[in-house]
Amino acid sequence: MIKSMTGYAVCEKTAGEITAVVEIRSYNSRYLDPVVRLAHQYAVLEEPVRKQLARRLARGRVEVRIQIQDRRETANAFEVDLTRARSYLWAADTIKKALKLETEISLDHLASVNGVIQPVDRPQELEVLWTAVGPCLDQALEQLEQMRQKEGLFLEKDLEAHLAQLSGLLEKIGTQADNLPQLYRQRLLERIEVLCAGQVELDQNRIAQEAAILADRSDISEELVRAASHIQQFRQIMGGKEPAGRKLNFLLQELNREFNTMGSKLGKAEVAHLVVEGKAEIEKLREQVQNIE
Repeated sequence: MIKSMTGYAVCEKTAGEITAVVEIRSYNSRYLDPVVRLAHQYAVLEEPVRKQLARRLARGRVEVRIQIQDRRETANAFEVDLTRARSYLWAADTIKKALKLETEISLDHLASVNGVIQPVDRPQELEVLWTAVGPCLDQALEQLEQMRQKEGLFLEKDLEAHLAQLSGLLEKIGTQADNLPQLYRQRLLERIEVLCAGQVELDQNRIAQEAAILADRSDISEELVRAASHIQQFRQIMGGKEPAGRKLNFLLQELNREFNTMGSKLGKAEVAHLVVEGKAEIEKLREQVQNIE
């Protein structure tokens, strides 16, 4: 089953006095590109979150936003910088005297001065925080997985439609290619008739030999077999359990190479049009594969 790389999930969990909210958004990317956003005091969580993402996801830009409400008393400790407070009061008092101001400095004003009162920057206990964040992250990833799988089903239907169209074009190209010896023989006869104006007796065996040589140079049977094999393998990968995006993209490169070779070998206009149609279908497949994990 193929999975889309785009999705969204949000989850909230409470464990004791800690509540965690995890929000995940994922987008297309060639590689796994995790971005973890959380408050500075909870930076200890970033590494285990990244490891969990790497275990569950293979590709995509994954943005994780974690909000934590810690109601423990130890989580709300503050410290006072008395030196900064005294320095501020001295500076303010100097201004008052110099300008002969009567304004009083209130405690609220002093407390609002940057750095006078600030929360204690202490490392949070990973094990305690993870009791809420871990299960919340797991549930959010499960929701994300379900959404990506659901979108993957729509992608699979669209890919299958393009593959069926591509298989039909290969059959038409093969049928057109079967008529090449007769086509080359007719072209040779027409050219010789124009050049010789009927004054030279034609050697039919030599004409047939030259036509066979041209047809052999234009033989695309191997390309047709390989292209059909690539399509079959494409379907097998879509039905597998492993992440499929990179493998499918590689197969499309090989398919495009086979169509390019067929286009260069065959000079028949009808076949050239079919080859162009086939390359257009491959491009449509490639656009959709960019969305697959």
